[in-house]
Amino acid sequence: MTDICLCFEVHQPFRLKKDFFWGRQMFKRASDLFDYYFSDRDNREVFDKIAGKCYLPSNEILLDRIEELDGKFKVSFSLSGVFVEQCERYNPDVLESFKQLGETGCVEFLDQTYYHSLTSLYTDPTEFIDQIKMHSDMMKDIFNYRPKVFENTEFIYNNKIANIVQELGYRGIFTEGLERVLGWRSPNYVYRPVDGRINVLLRNYKLTDDIGFRFSSKRWEEYPLTAEKYSSWLAATPGDCINLFADYETLGEHHWADTGIHEFLKHLPYEILKWEHLNFATPTEVIERHEPKGELDVYEIGGTISWADLERDLSCWLGNTMQWACYTYHKDMLSRVKSSKKLYKIWHYLGLSDHLYYMFTMGGGPGEVHSYFSPYNTPYDAFVTMMSILSDFDSRIHEEIEQADEPFIFSKGRGRFIKTVWGKKDFLEALDEVGIGSLKFHQRRGDFEKWVRKCLNDDKLADELKKISADDKRLLKKIKEAFST
Repeated sequence: MTDICLCFEVHQPFRLKKDFFWGRQMFKRASDLFDYYFSDRDNREVFDKIAGKCYLPSNEILLDRIEELDGKFKVSFSLSGVFVEQCERYNPDVLESFKQLGETGCVEFLDQTYYHSLTSLYTDPTEFIDQIKMHSDMMKDIFNYRPKVFENTEFIYNNKIANIVQELGYRGIFTEGLERVLGWRSPNYVYRPVDGRINVLLRNYKLTDDIGFRFSSKRWEEYPLTAEKYSSWLAATPGDCINLFADYETLGEHHWADTGIHEFLKHLPYEILKWEHLNFATPTEVIERHEPKGELDVYEIGGTISWADLERDLSCWLGNTMQWACYTYHKDMLSRVKSSKKLYKIWHYLGLSDHLYYMFTMGGGPGEVHSYFSPYNTPYDAFVTMMSILSDFDSRIHEEIEQADEPFIFSKGRGRFIKTVWGKKDFLEALDEVGIGSLKFHQRRGDFEKWVRKCLNDDKLADELKKISADDKRLLKKIKEAFST
């Protein structure tokens, strides 16, 4: 038997205000930064359009087929946290329809980063892990389900990412079935990472793209694609499992209803099940039924893969200097912004991978795809908007946390670094955490006084700190009192 694993990624970004820079909105008073940076009108308009064309009709078709086929038809979804937020904000009926699908017992939900971010690329995995846990908690709250399989943003994958996800307890992870990774081997089997035990499920991108990209192309030699023809291709494909994983918007938005995409979806389950050696399975069922056939070695530096564009690497988001500039600027704010719950939330929204996706400048087919999704006229407009908002946001971080010119790095000596702080508030919060040994080490050297004088430009506080003895039994209390006055 060959398992057909049909999965969909469901994500919609919160789009920025396109006129933020040209409308001279920077550095103005703002009581709500979300409304200040993001266009509620544009986001609502896009969501309502796609809900009517894709989410609601496609969910209804899937629900009908699940009920009619009495458990033989199964499907899986990876819903981003920001997509769920938009459901709650703009159309709760969409979220309710996904809940109904989940209640059938024939739908498996996957985990991903809550904010569909690029945090898996950070050297420190803490933020990546936090966003995964945030997404898992959301799935538990809304669907009463803890996902067992993980799909990173746009299938971004390497050995390090696989190891992190494995240590979090997931049984499987999806990525792209690329020839440069597989060599002569087929994507239609389960694998494992080098020196790992997590199961790696590979997307059959050729068969997926027949629907995702080529379905409505009249120039395609296989046009029109019928459910009967497609199921015959699946039947002729050897392997333990065929993983078909596409953007859910394929069904009604990328290919409109008049192309026949919904009729194709209606008939596909029946046509596949006509073949005695084909059946539908969820990712977890695939893992339970099939042993890994070998190892995959996807090294971190220069080898990271994704499902994006023809290159299927990171160039979709980090292929030019505009993208790198915004990515780096945003990433470097993390250590400063975490001390403010309000700013940390906005930082998350500014970290959506889509903002960088819109700055893609290569031409050809990939360029056309990026332009199709982008709300901007050019990639340069996307950069101007994003950079101006990041600059505005940075100024608010300085104001909110009374940011120093340089951070203070707590240490125990001999290069044993403990914590980095950027302002008075997070400095005070760190005092209890770092321990008395670190406080004595820095006070003996005069580090606190020097930092406050040079980086916070507060001579009065620096003079107070200079008076405190490192051997005073009330050292912690006195430092706190000095910073609190």
